[in-house]
Amino acid sequence: MIVASEKKVESFSSGIKLNFGSIIAMNFGFFGIQYSFGLQQTNMTPIYSYLGANADQIPLLNLAGPMTGLIIQPIMGAMSDKTTSRFGRRRPYFLIGAILCSICLFAMPYSSSIWMAASILWILDAGNNITMEPYRAFVSDKLPSEQHALGFLTQSFFTGLGITLANLTPGILIAAGLISINSRSANNIPYTTYAAFFIGGVVSIGSIMFSCFTTKETPLTAEEIKKVKAMPGGIGSIFKDIIEAFKVMPPTMKKLGIVYLFNWYGMFIYWQFITLCLAKTIFNTVDSASDGFASAQLLTGTVNGGYNVVTFLVAFPLAYFARKITAQRVHFLSLILGGLCLISLPMINNEALLFIPIIGLGIAWASMMGTPYAMLAGSIPKAQTGIFMGILNMFIVMPMLLETITFKYIYKYLLGHNPENAILFAGALIAIGGIMVLFIKKKSVELG
Repeated sequence: MIVASEKKVESFSSGIKLNFGSIIAMNFGFFGIQYSFGLQQTNMTPIYSYLGANADQIPLLNLAGPMTGLIIQPIMGAMSDKTTSRFGRRRPYFLIGAILCSICLFAMPYSSSIWMAASILWILDAGNNITMEPYRAFVSDKLPSEQHALGFLTQSFFTGLGITLANLTPGILIAAGLISINSRSANNIPYTTYAAFFIGGVVSIGSIMFSCFTTKETPLTAEEIKKVKAMPGGIGSIFKDIIEAFKVMPPTMKKLGIVYLFNWYGMFIYWQFITLCLAKTIFNTVDSASDGFASAQLLTGTVNGGYNVVTFLVAFPLAYFARKITAQRVHFLSLILGGLCLISLPMINNEALLFIPIIGLGIAWASMMGTPYAMLAGSIPKAQTGIFMGILNMFIVMPMLLETITFKYIYKYLLGHNPENAILFAGALIAIGGIMVLFIKKKSVELG
């Protein structure tokens, strides 16, 4: 049972302060997870377009991400909280998810139809989510509260690095003369996409294995194991725990849910429509079979890679400022800047000026991927870290699910079927999310 109390949280496995190298090693697996996400963000809309999808279908075809996250993340969190295997509480989930993810990355470019690509995406996102949620809990398990900001923003660093390399890989292969930009397979998918996904499959499993072998989980004591084994088992108890956690979640978490509604709805729009926007604003085309559209896909990789370069450059400075001026203020300023810079993107017709939205979006993305977890970590019980982190990640995927259901109509009737307006709308939502951060007040009441 999870209950609210005025007492300080008693941790199951109290974090011991780690040196910087150990924090890097434990989070290295996040590099592979985010490399995979980076490939999806940049390539799924073009892949669907190459296979014959139109813009109205894109949100629904990207339903896999929010649905798998909504279902899998809280369940994996609750299951890992109750896992007492000799391999650890969280690490078995890292490995299972990484294997699924790698297999799907190798298979994706061979998609021969829209629905084949969509089906593989469902399994790919399931694998990513199986790994992702326990990884958040892993950091909270291992580190004391004073290192939470550094630990979670280290994940932001690897988020930036992984997505950067995922997005830049096709361009690097072309620049090196290894693959031609116009070289395509029978299913119309460029061979650069094949190569990027193959590399992603290796990176995904390799980075997770590195973290698993270099970072041991803090073993549960005999008393802790006894407590875990005394908890009810079965899928019914897992859902009961999730419902109970919803009832007693701290106020900070509830208000973060409102922030997430705006900034993740906006980010999902951005990932789906950035290639279509750049094709129109930079290359003056809407034809997915044109060379201009293929160039827009590569430019999307450069833009996404660029903002993720900014992300890994600013991750550690954001951790410093979070200690100095509070994580709340850092998140507010980051989201406002990111939203305003994204609003400027459709107004730019020169590639050289795209550095403006790249910088702002990179800072916002770094904060999104780390700061909220640092804001929340001290207010949830260690024994239920997995389940609460899973619920927080549900707040990420619920706006994405809402977007897949509603944005088709917004795009058609409010935004004039114009991808430039879609990006403007996304930027406004992220800025509103920043304003919502101001309503979050740190509470002294914690869960025990």
